[in-house]
Amino acid sequence: MWVLGVTERRVMGAFWVLNLVLFLVQVVGIKGAHGIGEHGVRIWPMPLSVSHSHKSLYVGKDFKIMSQGSKYKDASGILKDGFSRFLAVVKGAHVVDGDTSKLDQSRVLQGLNVFISSTKDELQYGIDESYKLLVPSPDKPTYAHLEAQTVYGALHGLQTLSQLCQFNFSSRVIEILMTPWIINDQPRFSFRGLLIDTSRHYQPLPIIKNVIDSMAYAKLNVLHWHIVDTQSFPLEIPSYPKLWDGAYSTSERYTMADAAEIVSYAQKRGINVLAELDVPGHALSWGKGYPSLWPSKDCQEPLDVSNEFTFKVIDGILSDFSKVFKYKFVHLGGDEVNTSCWTLTPHVSKWLKEHSMNESQAYQYFVLQAQKIALLHGYEIVNWYGSYE
Repeated sequence: MWVLGVTERRVMGAFWVLNLVLFLVQVVGIKGAHGIGEHGVRIWPMPLSVSHSHKSLYVGKDFKIMSQGSKYKDASGILKDGFSRFLAVVKGAHVVDGDTSKLDQSRVLQGLNVFISSTKDELQYGIDESYKLLVPSPDKPTYAHLEAQTVYGALHGLQTLSQLCQFNFSSRVIEILMTPWIINDQPRFSFRGLLIDTSRHYQPLPIIKNVIDSMAYAKLNVLHWHIVDTQSFPLEIPSYPKLWDGAYSTSERYTMADAAEIVSYAQKRGINVLAELDVPGHALSWGKGYPSLWPSKDCQEPLDVSNEFTFKVIDGILSDFSKVFKYKFVHLGGDEVNTSCWTLTPHVSKWLKEHSMNESQAYQYFVLQAQKIALLHGYEIVNWYGSYE
């Protein structure tokens, strides 16, 4: 069971998220524009090991991808799409209109050979994201060589290659300085995440996709989607459709198909989606559609611990989650719970006495019940550390 710090979830409004996205893009842009500098290698993040020399190569106009000897067949198009994004990044900053045929052809890279050992593209926690990048290949000097255990390691290698490329204003072609490069890399942490909070600040799908793209540039691999909270419940839950009544408006909602699109979009970029359902606090919006989830009309948080319907709804939500959110973890929140509503509400207070529980014990009971439900749906559980204080 994972426990993450509560500070991770502090205010991440639309302005903050968009500025972070811009920051990541700028960082990657800076690294891509200066593959090497007076202060050393500028690859983001710094690889496990790097060696380089002093020669320059140029990227051919028809730079292509090969998969000679690779076991991965790319049936889902993950590698193909990743290579297209690589070309867009490399060629996107300027019009590349130089004539490489006028250059020394021994210094012009014609393409990249990618060798992937695994035949599968399942994305889960702990998957091998390592890669080795050789520019140029010792065996085929007019090609670069990228090898990885999985396609997701290869995607990281493409990001690194893009950061070695820069536009040469004299020749007007893409140049790679300081070759040959030998880069061996693997992430230090298996969980490298960014949180977005769509319950407090609704984000349209294109904005979420932009965030995912920026995460991929920086080699992050978990989008922590804090979907619902006190302020709004924007996600469709087919098992309990009135939960949608808790959205800010009818136009600030996500269908389950929207959620599946986000998961698929992220997966193709090597990013898992960690869905968060924060209970029993942070759940006032739930009662807009199902008022019986509130302890009372005047006391609306936390969720009613004495009502079995509360846990049926949690079960329905997690059942629907399991059809879309395939990451092995689910986040159940559990922090910042003011349990005074339970003792101030007569029927809940009566239930506490009948079960010989005080507020703290009832809170523990609620957290454990939610965890049991999540386990039954095949999830491993993450809670904020406040649940364990």
